[in-house]
Amino acid sequence: MSTALGDTAERMAQLPGDVPRDAIIVTRNLARQYDMGGEIVRALRGVDVTIRRNEYVAVMGPSGSGKSTLMNLIGCLDTPSEGEYWLNGYRVSELGDDALARIRNKEIGFVFQTFNLLPRADALHNVELPLVYAGVSTRERRERALEALRRVGLAERVHHRPNELSGGQRQRVAIARALVNRPSILLADEPTGNLDSTTSQEIMALFEELHTQDQTIVLVTHEHDIAAHAERQIHLHDGKVAQDFQTPRN
Repeated sequence: MSTALGDTAERMAQLPGDVPRDAIIVTRNLARQYDMGGEIVRALRGVDVTIRRNEYVAVMGPSGSGKSTLMNLIGCLDTPSEGEYWLNGYRVSELGDDALARIRNKEIGFVFQTFNLLPRADALHNVELPLVYAGVSTRERRERALEALRRVGLAERVHHRPNELSGGQRQRVAIARALVNRPSILLADEPTGNLDSTTSQEIMALFEELHTQDQTIVLVTHEHDIAAHAERQIHLHDGKVAQDFQTPRN
């Protein structure tokens, strides 16, 4: 599928016929194997997943289950050995590195466990960075970064550097940075891994609030209490989908 197809409806119309038209992530028989010194490691063994627009999904599994590999493929950080992957109508499993980088910057906002903030830059500049790389004008960068920081409750901390912020505030800056490009999906990898339990709950409440604002969220975690915040859970085991279910609500 050509990335020249700029119209979302036109791209979505080219998805497989049995896929919902509001599907934003579609994988078919997705597989990834690595050659580790002559030994073939099969990290994913044919994963079929469909995630619809505005869903909030947690991907779970023990170490070695394939969840990190699936995250890297969904995030366009890696390419599959076999199978197909569509992201917002783009058939990204067939794209080269340059096209993958463009799609990744446009469609995906990343939130990591370690925040990955520039220590000498204030919150505003940290959030602006993806827009700098995208060639957005200075005025628009500032407006959009301020908007993103307001969304995560940091309107009063825009000129604070990371060492002047708490762990939870630093993660909020990282979330604002992930949102500033207005991505199709927010992809969060163990986003509470470096936070205490109280702060973790605050960050999960923020994700829930973003979901009510129609943000599609894919959360990778090994913690059941964190996954319980999502509306759906996909559990991996030995590189395959072992369970896929709606999260029970009290």
